[in-house]
Amino acid sequence: MGKYFGTDGFRGEANADLTVEHAYKVGRYLGYYYGKNHENGKASIVIGKDTRRSSYMFEYSLVAGLTASGADVYLMHVTPTPSVSYIVRLDEFDCGIMISASHNPYYDNGIKVINGQGYKLEADVEAEIEAYIDGGIPEIPFAKREAIGRTVDYAMGRNRYIGYLMTLATRSYKNKRVGLDCANGAASTVAKAVFEALGAKTYVISNNPDGTNINQDCGSTHIEQLQKLVREKHLDIGFAYDGDADRCMAVDENGEIIDGDKILYACGCYLSERGELNNNTVVTTVMSNLGLYKALEKKGIAYEKTAVGDKYVFENMMEHDHSLGGEQSGHIIFSKYATTGDGVLTSIKLMEVILEQKVNASELFRDLNIYPHLLVNVQVKNKAATREDQDVIAAVKQVEETLGSNGRILLRESGTEPVIRVMVEADSDELCRQYAEQLVRIIREKGHEAV
Repeated sequence: MGKYFGTDGFRGEANADLTVEHAYKVGRYLGYYYGKNHENGKASIVIGKDTRRSSYMFEYSLVAGLTASGADVYLMHVTPTPSVSYIVRLDEFDCGIMISASHNPYYDNGIKVINGQGYKLEADVEAEIEAYIDGGIPEIPFAKREAIGRTVDYAMGRNRYIGYLMTLATRSYKNKRVGLDCANGAASTVAKAVFEALGAKTYVISNNPDGTNINQDCGSTHIEQLQKLVREKHLDIGFAYDGDADRCMAVDENGEIIDGDKILYACGCYLSERGELNNNTVVTTVMSNLGLYKALEKKGIAYEKTAVGDKYVFENMMEHDHSLGGEQSGHIIFSKYATTGDGVLTSIKLMEVILEQKVNASELFRDLNIYPHLLVNVQVKNKAATREDQDVIAAVKQVEETLGSNGRILLRESGTEPVIRVMVEADSDELCRQYAEQLVRIIREKGHEAV
């Protein structure tokens, strides 16, 4: 990770960590960088945003920087991150930019840059942008006269994405009662339209963004409201998205949560049975539940483990030509259809499994035993020093030996905070607490905790 760009773009509190000046300079450099590849020096770049109040501010700053460097800018307005990735590839833009901080609170924001292939921007280009922001690259000349870029309304791009999603459904959703939690975010422009066009009776919540209520007690990170809706309305299934709609969590007909691991299991088994799971392998991160791995093994399905982050999942999928991967948090990638996590697409693929197999959602997980787990975050003075402490390492090894094949313990550094995450899976919640507290106590006793 660089100084500004992490695993998912340049993210921070709006006008504190990520300012309008930063956005302007990102736009200036991207317009210049991609313009070099054209004889007339004019790049074509598409921008989408979520519903945060600051997203409009950053959109205007980016546009100013891009057009000042001679780029033509196409605005998709409020739209999911995966729609920008789709349109970049479909309409052959030089790159795309999504303004969003995903599942973070409204006062945070971020700039995600997507290259011409629909993938996350290369690390070396991010490094060049950072150097420009910090004055390490000479000033870029301004475009003048007819070379100044123009701005074009491109809401049609979002509509084409909606049309594409509709083509992916294998059956009508007629007589299906579906709940949708749009997190007061980008899904509010897409999800209801897709499901109603496919014939579902929809019940929609958190679909009225006001700039400050994105992800607020709603969406994939606060799924309680969707559970309540599904139970009260006796729905067949519910889907919850995050702020930029690249995640999906679901709720079955009984109101039970279907997380990313369960989605990977249901879709992995379905694709494997049909001979459509490339290499008969599912790609996960190290945070996926031990129960998922054991269930996949029983089905004869292989799996890969990557570092946490859909970026690493996708890199593994591309390197080995895998077709399904994702995270417990609901980032699910179907590489045949998309180059990034896509919440609404994930909903459509899970609906396909349910409809084609003619079962209720809950029946998909009969053979999946999810282990109790506990995740504890410890603020520390130095992440690397904590992780490399010999006493900490010994404590982890001791728990591993005690758990054997009936659980696991994982110690990892947060990619965005001064935090060490301690994750334990075991046969009971009590054992999870016992072993997590045991390791946290060692971290504290060794003086690593930040007071």
